[in-house]
Amino acid sequence: MTSTVQIPGYIAGTWDIDASHSTVGFSVRHMMVSKVRGYFREFSGEIVTAANPADSTVTATVDLGSIDTRQEQRDAHIRSADFFDSENHPQMTFRSTAVRAEGADWLVDGELTIKGNTKPVTLALELNGFGPDAYGGTRAGFSARTEIARSEFGVDIQMPMDGGGVVVGDKIAVELEIEAVLRAA
Repeated sequence: MTSTVQIPGYIAGTWDIDASHSTVGFSVRHMMVSKVRGYFREFSGEIVTAANPADSTVTATVDLGSIDTRQEQRDAHIRSADFFDSENHPQMTFRSTAVRAEGADWLVDGELTIKGNTKPVTLALELNGFGPDAYGGTRAGFSARTEIARSEFGVDIQMPMDGGGVVVGDKIAVELEIEAVLRAA
């Protein structure tokens, strides 16, 4: 027996990510005592919500040169060959491979590519809603989270600290707040 998941207000269609109302952010352990947060200022993407939500797809591109951790010297270092090598690898991409319900939760499986290295990732997805906007259009909101190991993507600089530990942790918490606009038919 199969059951169809009901999502209040769900609308099937093709949506463009509204970067001015969305955030692609992250946090990473710093000096073993705190976390540094940052985000990317430039990104784009497309979400296709299918009649059956499990058939939906997501593609997104992030401009790695647009990193902002609120400290320009650190941002320049992260753009360098030590980390992203954004001159040779200007973009990070995500392409979904499956959307699935797990109980009341939604998961988006996909392939994340950084520095030419593609690895599987799973985003824990929260559907925030669908509805009209003030401009005669329709909007949808999504939150998603995952954790990746930067070393798996070739972002593997080691910066040990005297007395043990590292300056920058390997695990990166990725946090997305996405608002998307339904394309006109």
